[in-house]
Amino acid sequence: MVRPTSSVKIIRRPATTTLLGLLTSLLLFLAAPGAVAWWPLAWIGLTPLLLALHRLTPARAARLGLVAGLFYYTALLYWIVIVLGRYGHLSWLVTLPALLLLAFYMSLYLALFAALTSWAMARSRALLWLAPSLWVVLDFVRGRLFSGFPWQDLGYTQAPAPYLIQVADLFGHHGVTFLLVLVNCLVFLLITRQSRNSATPGQRPSLAAWLAACLLVAGAMAYNVLRYQQVTEATAAAPTIRVAVVQGNIEQDQKWTQGMQRKTVEIYNDLSRQALAAPGARPELLVWPETALPFAPAASPIFPELVEPFLSTERIWLLTGAPVFEQMPAEPTAGAGPADVRYYNATLLLTPTGQINGRYDKEHLVPFGEYMPLRRYLPLPRALVESVGDFTAGQVSEPLSCQKARIGVLICFESIFPEIAGKWAANGANLLVNQTNDAWFGRSSAPWQHLSMVVFRAVETRRSLARAANTGVSGFIDPLGRLPQISPLFTPCYLTADLPLLEEKTFFVRHRNFFVGLCALGSFFLLTLAGRQPTKASKQRISNIEQETAE
Repeated sequence: MVRPTSSVKIIRRPATTTLLGLLTSLLLFLAAPGAVAWWPLAWIGLTPLLLALHRLTPARAARLGLVAGLFYYTALLYWIVIVLGRYGHLSWLVTLPALLLLAFYMSLYLALFAALTSWAMARSRALLWLAPSLWVVLDFVRGRLFSGFPWQDLGYTQAPAPYLIQVADLFGHHGVTFLLVLVNCLVFLLITRQSRNSATPGQRPSLAAWLAACLLVAGAMAYNVLRYQQVTEATAAAPTIRVAVVQGNIEQDQKWTQGMQRKTVEIYNDLSRQALAAPGARPELLVWPETALPFAPAASPIFPELVEPFLSTERIWLLTGAPVFEQMPAEPTAGAGPADVRYYNATLLLTPTGQINGRYDKEHLVPFGEYMPLRRYLPLPRALVESVGDFTAGQVSEPLSCQKARIGVLICFESIFPEIAGKWAANGANLLVNQTNDAWFGRSSAPWQHLSMVVFRAVETRRSLARAANTGVSGFIDPLGRLPQISPLFTPCYLTADLPLLEEKTFFVRHRNFFVGLCALGSFFLLTLAGRQPTKASKQRISNIEQETAE
């Protein structure tokens, strides 16, 4: 029987494996957007965890994945405490447990990844392909289950590196995630290949598998370079529209007060006039953020008194966020609020005469922020529903038309869901606009994390993207994922740019979840293969792990 060497025994010690898991937590946190944002660390960040997993039983691997995930997601999502504490007016006795509960939920996916990866490592040579595929599938499930929370999937760490993310027009950000995990697996195998006890011959990847993995990474990088050049040339030849985004910097705790409504519109009017009067070509379209109008236009005298005269005088198109309500035929429904009124978080396209030319109602609402889940089926108190929000979801349909532009709108949270941007592009949009109010996040890493995800929507669809945020980060993203202009946080300002209008419908737009489906099939096949009767070499490896665990 082959006995473990001293170096392997060291890795098997609980303290060492825990430290390796925490090292992965630290490296991935440092790679994430924020104060540090050392994005290259993501290419090796999972390697310490893999080193720990390959000598663990699935149960111990799951516990390690849970611990590593708890530390990582607690650090990544610390801003939840700011949102709930400062703006939700909740005690830290509530906000801290809420953060830990969300981090625990997110960590369950890493725990499942760790358990299945450890189990498969002992039985087959499938690590090179199983780990990347499994990670992508779990990211996708997390982005769909319970309304979905795909915040900061691993691939988003690469947003600052346009040359490395062009493959997203094929497979979305999941394609970049796949490459990151694959490279981490290659690094892990390079580290362990010299140890005769790190894997029995039955578990070492074949030469063909090594070559295929290396060729895939090299091919993806070559594609990145090729597409970067092609899209650069396409944007240079494309027609453009001149857009100005306006950042009002309205404080969140004052935004909805009665006395601030008129002042808010005056601030946006003044900044917009500055943008229109600035040197250079005059903007053709103004973009104001989500709920820049903090009132329903049809029910407030402020709209005809301030907004319509401004547009008529300046002769300019305006895309602005605003709450909207509609009277509906009365239906007896459970829950709070009048049954014949529906409220929407909407975007309005206004003509130079102040008329509403188009409207989009937010499709993907924030649970517990814009609606109360299951309210139609539970006897919830009216006060509770009204405090949370009682908006109705809209749906993506035809883009909003403004001169040469056909606009697809992503309102706030929608920008983290690639399918919504993909549907807009598939329906003919040649320009994306993200309107958001990130004032909730304060001066945290969250606005930068949010921005990194928006970058991928531009690359996946090959559309220019204008972003108007109440307190920042506002700016523009070109179809390559570059940010030619961005605003500082918490500063009233405007930015203007000529945005190329591309018409190409990428592979991702036409086949949005194809790659995820491929990864799901691959994961199922490889796990099934690993679950077959173990080979003699596999049995020896499993026996060694069990004996080491007993020791």
